[in-house]
Amino acid sequence: MNAFGKLFRVTIVGESHGPAVGVVLDGVPSGLEISTGDFLTDIERRKGGVMKGTTPRKEDDIPVFQTGLFNGRATGAPMTILFENKNTRSGDYEKQRSVPRPGHADFVAHQKFGGFEDYRGGGHFSGRLTVGLVAAGVIAKKILEPVNIRATILEIGGEKDLEAGLQKAIDAKDSVGGIVECRVNGLPAGLGEPFFDSVESLISHAVFAIPAVRGIEFGTGFAAAKMFGVEHNDSIEDNNGKTSTNHAGGVVGGISNGNELVFRIAIKPTSSTPKEQLTLNWETGEKEVFSVKGRHDLCIALRVPVVLEAVTAMVLTDLMMQVNKVPRVVGQ
Repeated sequence: MNAFGKLFRVTIVGESHGPAVGVVLDGVPSGLEISTGDFLTDIERRKGGVMKGTTPRKEDDIPVFQTGLFNGRATGAPMTILFENKNTRSGDYEKQRSVPRPGHADFVAHQKFGGFEDYRGGGHFSGRLTVGLVAAGVIAKKILEPVNIRATILEIGGEKDLEAGLQKAIDAKDSVGGIVECRVNGLPAGLGEPFFDSVESLISHAVFAIPAVRGIEFGTGFAAAKMFGVEHNDSIEDNNGKTSTNHAGGVVGGISNGNELVFRIAIKPTSSTPKEQLTLNWETGEKEVFSVKGRHDLCIALRVPVVLEAVTAMVLTDLMMQVNKVPRVVGQ
């Protein structure tokens, strides 16, 4: 579905080429000070057309508060934040309606929604909707202060030199993926539950709402499969739970242990590539050569860090609220 969270609940809305995209937030503490200026840095980090290798589509992305904000403070009612879509080229998609793009949700959306889906720009499946996630993250980060969340790109196209990885895509006239790491400092021990509501389970659930995510690992991750137990175990040093190493990535038994939370995600190459591919024409029933036209990211990973921070903040805010570690009413 389109909603996530128990006490801090996030619902994303809109389609890529519709009037607007946005988010509805339930559980924002009443009295929390919120202004347009709070959003500018993170919204700018997500924008296309700013970095080399990103889509030339540019949107103003000024948050429009429809509900839940009065005199600069959250009211405690559901907060609706919209971002208008002004720079669309829907004609780019009319021409390809009968040929679903490989790697995109065109085919499955058509099957699930019977042809009634808004297919322009990927519709509700588009990465455009991540602007609503970033907005939710801005609010969540304010609630979580002084917890610090920071995501960075580790690799592009298999290269640790990000420029070199991007150049590989440019030279090949194709798209590439990447690896993004997130680190969280200042979390208390005791967040999360064993098994289904473990910290890893909830973060993973939210992370896969980011289009193009193909994998996730915590701490040492898959490298742990090659280690001995005594090597992988983190020795506890004090009563605060500080460990000498952090192979667990800050989570043991599904519960935060007070150390730095560390995890990485794998981002696939952008599905929209100018390279010719074979795809099905569902009107003729025949396969045909197809090339994606329009404005697209060369490497989606370039725009993922701020979105990853946002969904992480959403999860942690919800968990902190469940154990009364953050206020439900600010100033009381």
